[in-house]
Amino acid sequence: MSKSETESVDFVRQIITEDIANKKNGGAVVTRFPPEPNGYLHIGHAKSICLNFGIANDFDGVCHLRFDDTNPEKEDVEYVESIKEDVRWLGFDWGENQFFASDYFEQIYLWAIKMIEEGKAYVCDLTTEEVREYRAGWNKEGKDSPYRDRSVEENLDLFQRMKDGEFKDGEKSLRAKIDMSSPNMNLRDPAMYRIRHQHHHRTGDKWCIYPTYDWTHGQSDSLEKITHSICTLEFENHRPLYDWYIEALGIHHPQQIEFARLNLTHTVMSKRKLLELVQGNYVSGWDDPRMPTISGMRRRGYPAVAIREFCAHIGVTKFNGMTDLALLELYVRNNLNKTANRAMAILDPLKVVIENYDEGKSEMRKAVNNPEDESAGIREMPFSRELYIEREDFMEDPPKKFFRMAPGREVRLKNGFFLKCNDVIKDDDGKVVELRCTYDPETAGGKAPDGRKPSGTIHWVSAAHAIDAEVRVYNVLFEKEKADDVPEGVDWKETINPESLVVMKNAKLEPSLADAAPGACYQFERLGYFCVDNQDSSAGSLVFNRTASLRDNKKKK
Repeated sequence: MSKSETESVDFVRQIITEDIANKKNGGAVVTRFPPEPNGYLHIGHAKSICLNFGIANDFDGVCHLRFDDTNPEKEDVEYVESIKEDVRWLGFDWGENQFFASDYFEQIYLWAIKMIEEGKAYVCDLTTEEVREYRAGWNKEGKDSPYRDRSVEENLDLFQRMKDGEFKDGEKSLRAKIDMSSPNMNLRDPAMYRIRHQHHHRTGDKWCIYPTYDWTHGQSDSLEKITHSICTLEFENHRPLYDWYIEALGIHHPQQIEFARLNLTHTVMSKRKLLELVQGNYVSGWDDPRMPTISGMRRRGYPAVAIREFCAHIGVTKFNGMTDLALLELYVRNNLNKTANRAMAILDPLKVVIENYDEGKSEMRKAVNNPEDESAGIREMPFSRELYIEREDFMEDPPKKFFRMAPGREVRLKNGFFLKCNDVIKDDDGKVVELRCTYDPETAGGKAPDGRKPSGTIHWVSAAHAIDAEVRVYNVLFEKEKADDVPEGVDWKETINPESLVVMKNAKLEPSLADAAPGACYQFERLGYFCVDNQDSSAGSLVFNRTASLRDNKKKK
């Protein structure tokens, strides 16, 4: 990882620097990234990944990858594997430090018994609705459960019977005995275990009681000797409970530090809402290039380094805010400008016939692969009598500031010759289907001997040599900057941008792209950056996704 990606000193790194100076934890730094395997990771998780693994790299520490698999109803091995793939793709390695919360189920269960024995936990028969009623609201004091004063012996017996599968889902729960009058709702006798007769993707049917996130998380951190448990701000009110559990058990105490999560314009970041988009077929899947998921961005062609640099730039703060998607696209664009080879592609082809060019003749024109990288070399492009140009590069009756092709007007073909439109051919419906032109063979170097200058420069491909492709132009998924900020009674999904995906099925590409590999990125000259789709593209049937436009243009998004 480059120095530029980690050189900023944020408040989390300042805390860790002070801890090391004070010999806290013996100077060790152990962080963790703890995703729940109930969906695919998104760009917000990328920020957390970069922070946790980045800190470990910066301070010669270790970062664990730990799956918080305490909710078997929503979790799946598919999500586990996708998370591992995403973390690796971003450039990070957890080595031997892969763990699961389920690795600790037995120890956490024994600790729960210890809590019961010490009078710090009890079995409660209240339903979920009744628990909510007893806990009351933020501005009211809660009241004790009628089962709060059960004896230790009775609680131990009931908890054992819960584990043995004697009770139905929701019939009983194990709750911590803390303070029902606390202004912090998380301390009002929170649930530690709930009954779930559900198959677990790792432990099978061994358990029918599963620990809650709050009861499991801190104890897993402690068992792994995590020094700094870094999480997003929504867990700030959970920190007193995190601390209470660890202090009640008298075990290793990591320091929880909260930072602001990443919110991005024109999309949603809630896993629940992303799942709704997938299950409702609003997108093609978790890796749909319109999704803010890491797999979606990878499929769209975003370079991993661009995401890391973006995360480093936005930094780590204590204040929630909204980051413009255009900033992420800027990092993508800047990176691809340096690394992506150039190519000619016509998305909406209009045929051009050069009447003074011999039929059957063709010649090769040289083109620079990447002006930002001399080592990329040059390529040759065939030029022939019949070409394709972009339909939008021609207007029959152009306005004053239109500098491309029009009747009687001469333009420069990039890496080609000067071309003049003499005649326009239309079909029976009046649609322009062909242009009849002449070229000046003396302008092969891009300049005319007499010094005349064309009105503009356009790109092209030889019709005889072009390869067919499907090109998917992706735009923002939601037109609104705050995608889920909708009036009451309006379904947030109704605000999906109807032009978030525009499919060009008749694109024509220069022949050098015939062997383009899945995932390869190119700059289609004058059009933007495009990536070979890694799912639907195959030899002889190319599919390209637009990664980013050449510049930020919100009106076209």
